[in-house]
Amino acid sequence: MSIILIRHGETLLNAARTLQPADTPLSERGVAQARAVAQRLSTLRIAGIVSSDLPRADATARAIADVVGLAFSVTPLLQERNFGDWRGRPYDSLGFNPLTSEDAPPGGESMGAFRQRVALAFAHLLQMRQTLPGPLVAVTHGLVIKALLNDHVPPLADITFPDAFGNTSVTVLSERPPHDVDLAGCMRHLQNDSLRHDPTSLSGG
Repeated sequence: MSIILIRHGETLLNAARTLQPADTPLSERGVAQARAVAQRLSTLRIAGIVSSDLPRADATARAIADVVGLAFSVTPLLQERNFGDWRGRPYDSLGFNPLTSEDAPPGGESMGAFRQRVALAFAHLLQMRQTLPGPLVAVTHGLVIKALLNDHVPPLADITFPDAFGNTSVTVLSERPPHDVDLAGCMRHLQNDSLRHDPTSLSGG
């Protein structure tokens, strides 16, 4: 177990299926989900934590850091795709799927530019992991995790990647090529009904 990818906790805009402005915070349930995943990770002898610098990821990373007793760093490389002027708009009002659009939204990031940034993020994670004696936790966003798996790990017959990654889902991969995936999108720490991920919420954006 070497690199552990965590999606941030729930936000009110996730639940409302709205593309999120950069400053969107965790909801009350998202805070509780972050605490739950932190407890799950507390037994794994985590050696480092890095996070997207967006508030919803930063707050999730802070909850983990408080439980495992480590400081954490942030990097904009792990930010969600920038949807520019589409942020703040309900996903279902757009009439198309912005999460798979190849074009850059006004003031935002094209799919190509996003995937190039994710490649840099992955290289950053690998470099960080090489300096640590144990697992690295990376707190990020749904589309980032999806791009990391699609572009940087081999397809595996015995593990199915979810279509969308739930809030505080846990994905585990090796830092060494071919970066095998041991676990993808696991949310077993959210068994309590008050914490359970809402499958109708938006994963990405």
